[in-house]
Amino acid sequence: MTERVYNFSPGPAVLPEDVLRRAQSELLALPDVGISVLEISHRSAAFGEILAAAKANLRRLYGLPENYHVIFLQGGSRLQFSMVPMNLLDGRTGEYLVTGSWGKKAVAEAKREGPTRVVWDGGETNYDRLPASDACEVSPEAAYLHFTSNETIQGVQFPVEPASGEVPLVCDASSDFISRPIDVARYGLIYACAQKNAGPAGVTVVIVRDDLLARCPDNQAGMLDYRNHVKEDSCYNTPPVFGIYVVKLVTDWLLESAGSLEEMARRNRAKAALLYDVIDAHSDFYLRHAQPACRSAMNVTFRLAREELQPEFLAAAAARKLVELKGHRSVGGFRASIYNAMPTAGVKALADVMREFAAQHGG
Repeated sequence: MTERVYNFSPGPAVLPEDVLRRAQSELLALPDVGISVLEISHRSAAFGEILAAAKANLRRLYGLPENYHVIFLQGGSRLQFSMVPMNLLDGRTGEYLVTGSWGKKAVAEAKREGPTRVVWDGGETNYDRLPASDACEVSPEAAYLHFTSNETIQGVQFPVEPASGEVPLVCDASSDFISRPIDVARYGLIYACAQKNAGPAGVTVVIVRDDLLARCPDNQAGMLDYRNHVKEDSCYNTPPVFGIYVVKLVTDWLLESAGSLEEMARRNRAKAALLYDVIDAHSDFYLRHAQPACRSAMNVTFRLAREELQPEFLAAAAARKLVELKGHRSVGGFRASIYNAMPTAGVKALADVMREFAAQHGG
């Protein structure tokens, strides 16, 4: 089977077809290099150009000032859950907003490393909402305020950054990275595993501000010290060469096809509205998980009022080549992950199936 289906997986997730074709065409040998990107040395001039281009694309997309560094690491967000407090606590307390499963995991790891305080936790309502602007009292002495900008499992997303005063924000942006513009000056550190929106599994992007690097302790293990990765330009050890190459291709594609994060955000909101409009129009049949004020443009979560129909719905979707829609066990139901690379045609096809299925079953 070589015909592509519409892949709604939360990650590893859909990549732009143009990127896949480009990678396929260059896999045997990079142009003017004669070596596959799977074989190329991370010390070579050719990889240096790929690395520099990937960084430059991210700087352009986010408008990063010179006092922010872009590094590419491994270990995913789970490693960052530990590296952030290891490097940034500096004798203070790390404060956390827990708005879903990934925020909860981040806190669990931070507690191993030093003083940690949960400022707000949405567990009582199974993480279907975000804190009100006046519900979080952040200590001005805190080392940082950590939040997850988009919770992949629950489908809740911060529409704007939470208030933190002068305390730097640290953000797990894994599932909405490069999907919309952000107020960069609010952030001390941003991290994202690439396999949701920016590339394949195996590479993690970290954007860190200069003044936070000064907090890293001198007795830090070498691989866990952000300063080493900045100093060695992501080559402190052999980096994930192929992953960085694909991030470069994805960001090339974004700049060429959308031009800016503002335009990409507009497209993403329009795609999400196609599904939320169906859910809202059939609210007795499709039960939303996330509250409307904070529902995600990346991961649309919903259940059927008649849960016994779930296998039939998945079969109806699969018949239209719409796959990977089953929701996480903690939420149930369905989850449509509609990242940057998901074509509007795929989202429209899913919306059509949802309308037809509701009509067939009295919804």
